[in-house]
Amino acid sequence: MEVWDILDKNGVPTGKKVERNRGCLARGEYHLVVHIWILGNDGRVLIQRRSFDKPLMPGEWAAIGGSAVSGETALSAAHRELLEEMGIDVPESEIRLIKNMVRKNSILNIFLACRSTPVSELKLQEDEVSEARWVHRNKLRQMIKNGEFHNYGKEYFEAVFQAFDRKSAIRRRKKRYESRRRK
Repeated sequence: MEVWDILDKNGVPTGKKVERNRGCLARGEYHLVVHIWILGNDGRVLIQRRSFDKPLMPGEWAAIGGSAVSGETALSAAHRELLEEMGIDVPESEIRLIKNMVRKNSILNIFLACRSTPVSELKLQEDEVSEARWVHRNKLRQMIKNGEFHNYGKEYFEAVFQAFDRKSAIRRRKKRYESRRRK
């Protein structure tokens, strides 16, 4: 039984709780949702296809993530979801918040972490994830455009792609710096 804390529009717990799939949230009530994007050393992005047995978005390519359970912070939920769904254990100190968005009945925290775990080493949670793959950012853009990847909206993807670009630029500068130091 998964229990969620009910939050107000500012993300503050109201003291109420709700069991997942056991009732609707009223107007002005929210639950905490996290998405975690993994950027590889080569600039590719790890994406996952949802299980075909999921009631919501079955079989769709989508972001890694899920709902926080009662008592969890967004960061601890991101760490747990990444470990449960993909078998990737990234320390919380290496998971960075990209954006916080208020949606219809959820407060969504989008995170970025860097790892280059080969797909063959992932431990997919079968009831949540049917497959995973690394894709180049341009391929991801194409998948969003043609409906192969769930479209979370313009504002969402602007924040995600900006975070990818910032992280990649930092890596390039660091590589150039290290290369000059060795000379």
